[in-house]
Amino acid sequence: MITDPKEIDQILREIIKEHVGPLQIRKDEEDVLEVAGTIPAMQGKQKVDGFYFASVMPKPKDVRLYFFPIYTDAERFEHIDPMLRKCLKGKSCFHFKKIDDDLKTHLTRMIATGIKVYQEKKLLIT
Repeated sequence: MITDPKEIDQILREIIKEHVGPLQIRKDEEDVLEVAGTIPAMQGKQKVDGFYFASVMPKPKDVRLYFFPIYTDAERFEHIDPMLRKCLKGKSCFHFKKIDDDLKTHLTRMIATGIKVYQEKKLLIT
């Protein structure tokens, strides 16, 4: 069981960075990792160079994962693992104070599902 926010931050960043290609990194700084799609798209009324996908933001006591696919396509994530669902605060923000191999596996699957959903919507290259 990992409880150090710096280690949790590193784990989350690694999971997301495995998908660079379909995803582009917009920001990769100590206080935030932000990724988006690689295909220009409309986000609301504004054209963007890639539809927002996720951000990782370390805080002193936890690490936050803002995961937009769970907001845009909530029905596709209704059956995420209860352990992962417990970390969801609000509609799209996960707070991680600890992480183990099981949670890491469920998180990896959820991110992969988000990639698939965005590819189906033509927001990411396949």
